[in-house]
Amino acid sequence: MAKSPADDPRSFISQVSLVGRGGGAFKKLRGFDKSRHTVPDAVNNATSGFLAKLCTPELSEEAEDFFQRAKAAMSYKRKDMSLDVTSPMAVLSAKDFTFEITYALESADPSSYAITRTLHSIKTGDLLRVAEFNELFAGQFSAIAFALKKGVRVEAVIDAVEGLEGDADAEGKIHVDYPSDYRDCTLSVTGIAAAVVCDGATLEMRFEKSGSPRELIEAFAAVRKAFALTKDRALAGLL
Repeated sequence: MAKSPADDPRSFISQVSLVGRGGGAFKKLRGFDKSRHTVPDAVNNATSGFLAKLCTPELSEEAEDFFQRAKAAMSYKRKDMSLDVTSPMAVLSAKDFTFEITYALESADPSSYAITRTLHSIKTGDLLRVAEFNELFAGQFSAIAFALKKGVRVEAVIDAVEGLEGDADAEGKIHVDYPSDYRDCTLSVTGIAAAVVCDGATLEMRFEKSGSPRELIEAFAAVRKAFALTKDRALAGLL
């Protein structure tokens, strides 16, 4: 049977953001001088500004590296791409995609910082077939963020999943876990090594292992298909 456009992961690539996360100890930044500087113990404008100043060397170096590698891998010319580094963020704007690198203090532990790398605004799903594109971002992303067009009530999603019938261990079966305040819920699909977190406004599909854009999008398509096959309208229309 031919694959329908809705099943083709290239048909919705422009709607998603691919996310990779990293980080480290604040005192390990190259600009940190233990004889003059103090590790932040809170997140505020002053400490965030301090981070922006100290992370500039690392941010600039990584952004420049991506600029050069993207130019070579995709055979881009000067007019095809630009790089803007305004610490704590760097934005690589290419004709086919946008890639951002952002530093921020960890709210739960201000002595550490987080790095978020986000690939979005992908112009065409055919990029998934380009080996050079996937090699450029190989192993970079461990999550896919998907903004819900209309938003949903988390409780409605929970009820819909819990109302599904069938063998709990069957291939493609959807499961749900949630906290007592229903602020979000985590969905999983039997046979797929990923978790989907829904907070009512967005979905984020999180993988245990980082992968290339094509690997993540194809896995996302499998979850999307599992949702579409359910008879419950709240789930079928979620993705």
